[in-house]
Amino acid sequence: MRGGTHVSAVTDATFDLAAGECLALVGESGCGKSVLASALLGLLPQNAETAGSALIGGSEGAAPVDLLTADERTLARTVRGRRVGLVPQSPAAHLTPVRTVRSQLEETLRELAGVRKPQLRAAAEAAAERAAFPLGHLDRYPHELSGGLAQRAATALALIGDAPLLLADEPTTGLDRDLVDRTVDELRRHVGDERALLLITHDLAAAERIADRVAVMYASRVVELTDAEAFFGTPGPRHPYARGLLNALPERAFTAVPGMPPELTALPAGCAFAARCERADEACGALPALTDGAACHHPHADVLEAPRA
Repeated sequence: MRGGTHVSAVTDATFDLAAGECLALVGESGCGKSVLASALLGLLPQNAETAGSALIGGSEGAAPVDLLTADERTLARTVRGRRVGLVPQSPAAHLTPVRTVRSQLEETLRELAGVRKPQLRAAAEAAAERAAFPLGHLDRYPHELSGGLAQRAATALALIGDAPLLLADEPTTGLDRDLVDRTVDELRRHVGDERALLLITHDLAAAERIADRVAVMYASRVVELTDAEAFFGTPGPRHPYARGLLNALPERAFTAVPGMPPELTALPAGCAFAARCERADEACGALPALTDGAACHHPHADVLEAPRA
């Protein structure tokens, strides 16, 4: 950054994702979730630096592509939309404001699916129906759509390429509860057995509804990675921060996590959550490794507090 300051936006994130699986990536704002998504799509700003690898396989025996080292030509022609589909945060802001939904669907069908003009109209309507977007709204402009319809339009665009990985970055922002449930159910349904879904969300109820596994980020690091059933049920989260997130829900203990997360420009040498953690001791001065699903020197082993009646 300006003045030579470094921001450790995402550090040592390690996970895999198989076809037919949904991984929910959760955590507080600013912890690095959306930066990770941008890295997978090659959309980081020019001042960003990456290390390591992010491999994605292709269909029909196509060679894996390393998303972190691929050049812009490869990302534009073989990755975005084809191997990784994006349902963006704030979809209305990502739709072209001066073109109708139909026009944008038709352009995407031409580029990703090779559909030619005689079939474009029918193909665009089929793509809209796939995401439950009403055909009567296809000739409207983005500013004429509600939040829910803009979300469905963005989902329809993301699904056209039948990408092996569908990346949904906060796809339920601004939606009411019924629309949240309907949106995540549709995303999960479209994944099926052939595609993987990475759901980036603040909404733990949405994650519980459709996720197979949960990854919790805190201060740029994945601090817990576990099965969703164990995370939301028994034995519950093992990392104190992850447990605090669940216990902050109204239907749980409704108790806020004390303190504030550290600045990513000045992360401590040890556990970044230690200053907020009642279990912290001298051992937390050393950085904990992600072991048995939790990056913690003193992980929980007991059952999560039971929901209120």
